[in-house]
Amino acid sequence: MHALFECCSSSIWARRVASGRPFASREMLLDRADRVLAELPEAEIDRALDGHPRIGAQADNPSSRREQAAVQTAGSDVLDVLAKANRAYEDKFGHVYLVCATGRSATELLAILEERLGNDPETERRVMRVELAKINRIRLHRLLGEDT
Repeated sequence: MHALFECCSSSIWARRVASGRPFASREMLLDRADRVLAELPEAEIDRALDGHPRIGAQADNPSSRREQAAVQTAGSDVLDVLAKANRAYEDKFGHVYLVCATGRSATELLAILEERLGNDPETERRVMRVELAKINRIRLHRLLGEDT
């Protein structure tokens, strides 16, 4: 279960996904992970967000460092604008900007952030859940020894 908690910082998610073992296939594991995430209450989604650093900030775990690797090559000017946009996002929505960052540059992630700032809070929560599911799937694939 510890490995699942490293995929998603929600202990409820990790326990509920683990309770479905054994899985007959990888796809069954991924489907269960998606279903469990979709059923989590908002307070537990907030706990899941606690495991994700700001985009462009120093990542505190190996998964986030790997996922944001392309961001770390950006110049300080882009990172400064990204930091300011992150603060604006957090002020508006009350949580960290979450996006599936794998393979995306800081400039691309900044453009997505700026676009999402136009969302209303309900729409943004839905978008954020979709992004969280993408991240969980990438991490589960990696856990299973598949490079994505």
